[in-house]
Amino acid sequence: MKKPIITIVLLLCIVSVKAQSYIGFLTDNYSGVHSVIGNPANIVDSRFKTDINLAGASAFVGNDYYGVNFSDAIGDDYDIEDDAKTFPEEKNNVLGNVDILGPSFMFNINEKNAIAVFSRARVFYNISEINGQTFESLADGFDDTSSFNVNEGDAFFNAHAWAEIGVSYARVLMNKEQHFLKGGITLKYLQGLGNAYGAGTDVSIDYDEDAIIGGVIGSVTTTGEVAYGYSENLEDDADDFEVVNGATGIGFDLGFVYEWRPDHKNYTSTDSKGNSYMPKDINKYKLKFGLSLTDMGSISYDGVEERYNFNNVLDENTFENIDDLDELENFYTLLEATEAEKAVLPTALHANVDWNINQKFYVNLNTDFSLTAKDKINRSRIANTVSLTPRFESKWFSFYSPISVIQHSGFHWGAGFRAGPLYVGSGSIVSLLIGDESKGADVYAGLKIPVYQSRPKDKDGDGVLDKVDECPDTKGPEENFGCPWPDTDGDTVLDKDDQCPEEAGEVGNNGCPWPDTDGDGLLDKDDSCPQIAGPAENQGCPWPDTDSDGVLDKDDNCPDVPGTVANNGCPEVTEEVQKTLNEYAKTILFDSGKSSIKAESNQVLRDIINILNEYPTAKFTVEGHTDSAGSNKLNQRLSDSRANSVKNYLVENGIDQFRLSAVGFGEDRPIATNKTRAGRAKNRRVEINLVKE
Repeated sequence: MKKPIITIVLLLCIVSVKAQSYIGFLTDNYSGVHSVIGNPANIVDSRFKTDINLAGASAFVGNDYYGVNFSDAIGDDYDIEDDAKTFPEEKNNVLGNVDILGPSFMFNINEKNAIAVFSRARVFYNISEINGQTFESLADGFDDTSSFNVNEGDAFFNAHAWAEIGVSYARVLMNKEQHFLKGGITLKYLQGLGNAYGAGTDVSIDYDEDAIIGGVIGSVTTTGEVAYGYSENLEDDADDFEVVNGATGIGFDLGFVYEWRPDHKNYTSTDSKGNSYMPKDINKYKLKFGLSLTDMGSISYDGVEERYNFNNVLDENTFENIDDLDELENFYTLLEATEAEKAVLPTALHANVDWNINQKFYVNLNTDFSLTAKDKINRSRIANTVSLTPRFESKWFSFYSPISVIQHSGFHWGAGFRAGPLYVGSGSIVSLLIGDESKGADVYAGLKIPVYQSRPKDKDGDGVLDKVDECPDTKGPEENFGCPWPDTDGDTVLDKDDQCPEEAGEVGNNGCPWPDTDGDGLLDKDDSCPQIAGPAENQGCPWPDTDSDGVLDKDDNCPDVPGTVANNGCPEVTEEVQKTLNEYAKTILFDSGKSSIKAESNQVLRDIINILNEYPTAKFTVEGHTDSAGSNKLNQRLSDSRANSVKNYLVENGIDQFRLSAVGFGEDRPIATNKTRAGRAKNRRVEINLVKE
């Protein structure tokens, strides 16, 4: 029995395939129809009009018992049993799958809807919690091994192969500015190809090399319970393999993708009808978050599960020569036979975050988590995985280098690329080349026919896509939907800024001509009185006549005092006023023989001041006169002194000194005879006379 068991386990280790297929490639936004494998929501709003897969396969080697030096293993003399490092533990594991994606396609129906149809063949197997010491003993052979006792405990094995035809539908659920959400669902028809499983409960194996049974040296004591089951098409030889009739099932995948688009305005164009458009050939997110559930479902097979009591003691030769499971009933007690357990698909939860550093470089963080337990009968499961994948991505070429930690096989570092229709890669090629005890190795490759979304056209190069450009052959701003702003009236002010678009005007008046509201020939912009006609030299305002004397202020020397036109707007000193002034002046009294004015003359002087204030521009001469008594020289000096005394009084009391002059005439201008007292009294006088210009 040793060689069949060893052969099976080694084959499993050699062809073991990781449950997470196409490592690195699935992070690419150009993975196309492959993207439904991880999340069916991926296909809508994709970079493809359609993507057709011709054929592709992914394979992985992984376990936690054997560690292989890849450089040595590719030589002819390498023997995995003898040369590989072993890591026996109480619970060693092997798990994997084969994933073949056959003819498949995806198609974007429109901006919000997409479908995919795919064909797929898959093989999963799991060996869980087998004691490494048991494996080593089987590999070495009992006859070469000292006595040992292995407490195997509970151990599980299952292998399952099936084909599936899937239909995926995805739809944009929300597209609101920087928030974008899409969802997708896959319905799969499952056709079982074969299923086998086994389990041990509280199993122990005790080998005694010295015990003698029936003359044979060496005995094997086994305890516990063992159960196994398989589909009916596996009862015969593999050469007679046939598809199991009636072994069908239904599977489901469900996923959502959220994209954060902080620069959404840079990607959005709107036409004049308010319809928005985004280019389909570029990624618009800064961060993308994906969450999905895959492989929900099972397949029921016609078959029998048999359970045996594993308690017995056999000699070494008998135990080693058990070559077929059917021979177990010759040595162990059959407890019961029931219908085979249904084969549960490897249900898993997937979550990832993708960071768009720029339109060429990305970093993706992905986690895959198994939702099926490894300690349950006939359940396929994936390996829990965390992967960080930096990548370069463009339309025709992508390169990625995933760094992963995978349950049971540890650290993996790989590389892959996509070049048009070809995709090739490995999630572990780098770690294989630099490591000396690798526990996993994978590879994938395939061909497809990609039909990419076309680059939006902008024939006039104005930054407004032809899709929403109302003038696709003429440059224009985005706010006018790609058309140049018109200037209907040709005044260099565009209609959008022109308040008078049909009439030529001035830039400073928002495209309107300046008006002349009052019709005075001066435009309102230069007219300080736009509502009242006035001359240009007064900024369009009429000249005022403040004192209403008929002489405009500009010509009026006395704008605040009514006057006459003849006197330039100032009041004229009439003969009557002149007479009144002199009548007042003649009554001014002086101290005898002196120029000092007597106090009783103050009132007269105030009356004179009031009259002079009525004629603010008139100039007067204050004249002093004496009688003939005394010398002529003395009289001249006295008359000058008295005239200046009156002038000074008037100036001190508010009369402008430049309006007054003073002069003395002595006894030269008498107005009466000096021979009589009365006549001499009249000659001693002061006169205030208007200076005529």
